[in-house]
Amino acid sequence: MIVHPPCTGGRRVTLYGQDLGRALRRGDVAAYLRRAGFVTAEFAWDDTGLIEWREGGPDVWSTP
Repeated sequence: MIVHPPCTGGRRVTLYGQDLGRALRRGDVAAYLRRAGFVTAEFAWDDTGLIEWREGGPDVWSTP
């Protein structure tokens, strides 16, 4: 899963090139993960094998 850089309207989220939508917070990313079949209770936000955070990690949601 790729969480793209922050922009107006949140961060775009894709999985294998498919656009899943926009995330405004961690909870939105967790919802996308659950819909994709991942058990969100069993991962860490900094798990780079599961989520690629571009231009900011899980605490960055707005443009500078």
